[in-house]
Amino acid sequence: MKRHALAIALTAAVIAVAGCNKPADKKTDASAPAAATTAAGGAKIAGLPTEKDQVSYMVGMALAKQLEPMKDEIDVDTIAKAIKSSLKGEKLLLTEEQARDVGETFGQKMQAKQIAKMMAEAKTNLESGQKFLAENAKKPGVQTTASGLQYQVVTEGKGPKPKPEDVVRVHYTGKLLDGKTFDSSIERGQPVVFPLNQVVPGWQEGLQLMPVGSKYKLWIPGNLGYGDKGTPGGPIPPNATLVFDVELIDIVKNPAK
Repeated sequence: MKRHALAIALTAAVIAVAGCNKPADKKTDASAPAAATTAAGGAKIAGLPTEKDQVSYMVGMALAKQLEPMKDEIDVDTIAKAIKSSLKGEKLLLTEEQARDVGETFGQKMQAKQIAKMMAEAKTNLESGQKFLAENAKKPGVQTTASGLQYQVVTEGKGPKPKPEDVVRVHYTGKLLDGKTFDSSIERGQPVVFPLNQVVPGWQEGLQLMPVGSKYKLWIPGNLGYGDKGTPGGPIPPNATLVFDVELIDIVKNPAK
């Protein structure tokens, strides 16, 4: 890492603080009482009597949120000590070069720790997914393809089946094996349109089995989904087996054709 890990967190916190203002699209009512439109210091908050107290606490909250991922690796009192010394212009215990070296070493440590955690999670998810799919394959109506994709016909449509180059319109709900929904066009109330050859392999294979008007349940193993990385920072863990309820509404004419 070229940047000090702590500096990254602090910078992000400052950005978060700067974003604490009300969104620009929210108009202030000119007739509202003055107290409702004053700065944070105008409000009465127990334990934070002054604007300075309130702003300071807000900054602390922002810092804590940014530092939470490394909370077991840092000492809050030492952080406070460094902040106080820096703001007072006192001689610091680390030079800029030392701080950079410490930051790079710490960054490498945290990166290695994150990779190890992801690998362990990927292994666990792979094993639990394989066990689930082995049992699921024995259930009535569940079909398993040569790739390992599993599907069950809920409603069989009578329309054509899409080809890899087609654009399709679908409704779907995606869940993890624990039942947690990570995405749903149904909840959004809007079907999704996409080129079939631009989605994960499990979707490509599964939808090509479906005549238009069909509703299928798909069980997609990790290697046919988002693989051993999952969606970094997103809702899908590495090697996660995914469960989709899919309705193929239509095959949309591809504008490129």
